[in-house]
Amino acid sequence: MHQWHALADALLELEQELRALSRWSAQAPSAAALSSQQPFCVDTLDFEMWLQWIFIPRMLSIIENNGPMPAGCNILPMGEEAFAPLGRRGHGLRATLGRIDQLAVELAAQG
Repeated sequence: MHQWHALADALLELEQELRALSRWSAQAPSAAALSSQQPFCVDTLDFEMWLQWIFIPRMLSIIENNGPMPAGCNILPMGEEAFAPLGRRGHGLRATLGRIDQLAVELAAQG
């Protein structure tokens, strides 16, 4: 159960990092933008919007409903690319994404 709490904490930290870097939006994307079939909605959303409006809510739903964890999130590589322009300011954000990836792998392995 500790890892589930750690994942919830990491998701909260992700939100805090995005807010601190002014990457959190008060305006929701359109339904069409959210329904993209592309990985990370790359054709309709910036990565931080995907994190805010799709990834974080889905992960919280999995935690709250004791649902199965996907086999692997693998969001860090996309985060490294998307947040590269932030340089050192984005270090904490990238570290949080890496922690989320690691926790998701561990939880998926537990079944």
